[in-house]
Amino acid sequence: MVRPAAALLLALSVAVGQDTADLATIQRIKAEAFENSQVMDHLFYLADVYGPRLTNSPGHRSAAEWAMKRMKEYGLVNVRLEKWGPFGQSWRYTRYAGHMQEPQYQPLIGFPMAWTPGTQGPVTAEAVLAVLKTEADLAKFKGKLSGKIVLTMDPKTVLPISAAPFHRLTDEELRSRANIEDPSRMGPGGGAAQTTPETRAAAARFRNQVNQFLHDEGVLVAVQYGYNGDGGTVFAAAQGSRDLKDPVPPPTVALTPEHYNRIARLIQHKIPVKLEFDIQAEFLKDTEESFNVIGEIPGTTKKDELVMLGGHLDSWHGGTGATDNATGCSVALEALRILTTLKMPMARTVRVALWSGEEQGLLGSKAYVQEHFARRASMQLGPEYNKLSAYFNDDTGTGRFRGISVGGNMAVQPIFEAWMKPFHDLGATAVIGSTAPRTRQPG
Repeated sequence: MVRPAAALLLALSVAVGQDTADLATIQRIKAEAFENSQVMDHLFYLADVYGPRLTNSPGHRSAAEWAMKRMKEYGLVNVRLEKWGPFGQSWRYTRYAGHMQEPQYQPLIGFPMAWTPGTQGPVTAEAVLAVLKTEADLAKFKGKLSGKIVLTMDPKTVLPISAAPFHRLTDEELRSRANIEDPSRMGPGGGAAQTTPETRAAAARFRNQVNQFLHDEGVLVAVQYGYNGDGGTVFAAAQGSRDLKDPVPPPTVALTPEHYNRIARLIQHKIPVKLEFDIQAEFLKDTEESFNVIGEIPGTTKKDELVMLGGHLDSWHGGTGATDNATGCSVALEALRILTTLKMPMARTVRVALWSGEEQGLLGSKAYVQEHFARRASMQLGPEYNKLSAYFNDDTGTGRFRGISVGGNMAVQPIFEAWMKPFHDLGATAVIGSTAPRTRQPG
């Protein structure tokens, strides 16, 4: 269920410039949100009609045009695509078919990984297992993979499901989220696993080595499994690159893990496996610039000041991008609809931003921050740095809001707690993050 109302108070309360909840206004918001909600209609168009929205792909561009049309219908002004870049080339696929032909027939659940080419028609070949983790592995398999369909990963250990895959936090668990361990004892990043620019760069270099190696060896199709999920669910992203200078791998497919594992087990038992793939995919090089979708509800007495809300419009291509992040964009659009429908003047301008390039590293929002607010590297302030009151982002998937994080800003904690009180009956009770490590890399 997409949450239709709980976030709206926060944006509205900042917009009217008060630190306490206006109960009459909240009542009107709740009534409009629950009696005339359009949030699921927004989600239907973004996820079902436009579907996968890889940055700059036709689906992404069509969804952006639809979002602008809806903003204009609600009376927003300055509705536009604000360009940023360069992003690089985009990509899409229009056909995938995978089959195990021998020793027995089986359809293979999967899809091609982003920025990898098609097969130029059906290809059938022997499958081999060649796990490529290091440069020594590349040397080991040199000259042995031409004309093969190559499985490049160790089989995945798939554990039985012993508990329900979904768990809703109890009230006690929710309250515990407001308390953290001593941050001085949690290590860098508050104890969270961190990657560094150096480790990311090293991983990218090795990926390029693998891609060039597989291409030079004449591999017909490379096969991996998704990094998450099983039982038919496949989570996967990119194997190629949006950078035109990087090597292009052979067609690369991500399979659901147990289908991958069955093939690997057959190979390990020296039983010949024949696979067939038919993939249609194309690189889109018409423009290297991308865009964020922007729209505004003008303020009154403080119209040069801003309250912002939004989420990221782009998604990966293996699904419809519903919970990552059509839900957040749908909530933002519903907030706009409610605010304009109720025709309540707000002191500050409300600006919505639907970002792109989020899945490749928060690229669209970073570019926007540097253009409008501040350049972190040079500490140069932008033209709107002193005009922004708050930005509210929604990228937490589906389900009702249970709370909000203050992101280490203790001064706003009592304000947020006051705003949340009228929504306690909906389960929105937690205000967390009053003590938190500095944000070096927003996520």
